[in-house]
Parts: sequence; structure tokens; C-alpha cells
Amino acid sequence: MSIYTHTTVGTNDLNKARAFYDNVLSIIGLKRIADLDDNGSIWGVDAPSFFVLKPANGQPATVGNGTMVSFEAPDRASIDAFHAAALAAGCPDEGAPGTRGWAPNAYAAYTRDLDGNKLAVYCFKAA
Repeated sequence: MSIYTHTTVGTNDLNKARAFYDNVLSIIGLKRIADLDDNGSIWGVDAPSFFVLKPANGQPATVGNGTMVSFEAPDRASIDAFHAAALAAGCPDEGAPGTRGWAPNAYAAYTRDLDGNKLAVYCFKAA
């Protein structure tokens, strides 16, 4: 099991980012596998692995805003537990555990760590 599901970076100009990443990532064998309307795009081989998104909070993308680390979870119950533990530690809810419509069986939760770094935890297994 890998520990990451994908990496996300922010952008302030999605069209330029798409063109740039289409180009440089094709060199290493990745292709754009999905566009999220005007909010971002996803690259990978057979599964999503690299996202470029406009920050969900509407603020400009910076080195930290729009940046997130996403960890792979073994099952949905562990995602629920991860999220609950983060909230118990005083971290904010950035997205309650639940299904995500962009991929089959995607189930995730979002929070921030105690320093404000955005974290996600994902599982792509059926319930």
C-alpha cells in the first residue's frame, strides 16, 4: 500500500497550468485524465495522482494555499476515525467523511493539521 493517493497544488491561471502540466507531465508518461470544470484538472496514468486546482476557499493560490497532502486509507472506517481524531485534537473540519463524486468509490475526509496544513485521507474501495 502506498501512503499517498495524490498531491495537489494551487493555481491562479488554470488554462496556463493545464497547458504547462499537459506538456511537462506527458514527458514522464502522465496524461490529463479529468477536468473539474473550471476548478482544476487531474493527471495520472490509470488513477488520479496529481491535481492542479483553484483553492476551494476562493483566495489566491500561494505556496501553501491550495497545497494539500492526501494519504491513502485502508478502508472507510479508518477515514472516519482519522477525521474524528483530528477534530478531537482541535483541528478544523475541512470536509466531513463521505463519498466524492469525481471517482468511483471515492470516500474521503479533509482537515488541517495543527499548523494549518491541509490534509486529506482517501479510500477508493467499495463500502
